Amino acid sequence: MEVTTTKIGALERIALYATASVTVLLLVAPAWLWAGETDIVGSPFEPIFSLHILGTDDQGRDLLARTILGMRTSWFAALGVIGLGALIGGIIGLIAGFAGGKIDALLMRFTDAALAVPGPLVALAVVAAVGPGLRNTLLAVAATWWPWYARIVRGQVFSMMHRPHVEAARMGGIGRTRVAAVHVLPGTVGPVIVAASLDVGAVILVLAGLSFLGLGSPAPAAELGAMTARGLTYLFNAPWVAIAPATALFVLAVLANFAGDATRDLLEH
Repeated sequence: MEVTTTKIGALERIALYATASVTVLLLVAPAWLWAGETDIVGSPFEPIFSLHILGTDDQGRDLLARTILGMRTSWFAALGVIGLGALIGGIIGLIAGFAGGKIDALLMRFTDAALAVPGPLVALAVVAAVGPGLRNTLLAVAATWWPWYARIVRGQVFSMMHRPHVEAARMGGIGRTRVAAVHVLPGTVGPVIVAASLDVGAVILVLAGLSFLGLGSPAPAAELGAMTARGLTYLFNAPWVAIAPATALFVLAVLANFAGDATRDLLEH
């Protein structure tokens, strides 16, 4: 442990500990929150620091509880998108790098074509076509997020293929599948984790943007983007309705970026 902590500074350690703590708290949030996302606990537009710390929204629902549940949705939705995108891109990159030749050229041209189109616009078009909903949004964003991981994994596979232990395994008669799974694939994990950790904040903002446009889960689901959009209607007479979810979204994105930088510093040293 002492060797690990010397690789990163105090700020990076704080970011990692805070990220882990937030993840655990959001994971168990439904068990300890005093109100759900649809529970009416008071009158509409109760101000902050009244009976409810962040006040209530236009329906009389506890805004702090809904904000925490919205953070939970955004956080784990982003992790799900990145996990799915890394899985798809990793498989494509592994096949391309290990097979080489025409298969590599074909898969990389397909990857280049996917990279040439702005991902958020594609996700917006897909969600608008298939209909709003959290699942559709996650699948649409994941379908545009895999090319970067395909490129990363392919490059790592090419690098690993020329290392002595991999060449020795291939010359020793070990099957291609076993060489890929045992000797090549583990070498791609570190760069993928670094890229994924740096992507969390961006994915959170993309998902929030789609939710803001009404392409996330339908009301009354607690999503930070949709809550912010709805709160803008009452910005002048009840500003906390919009400010609370917007601030939570900002905090999540900043925390994710700090944690991503710390993960990169930790793994690249």
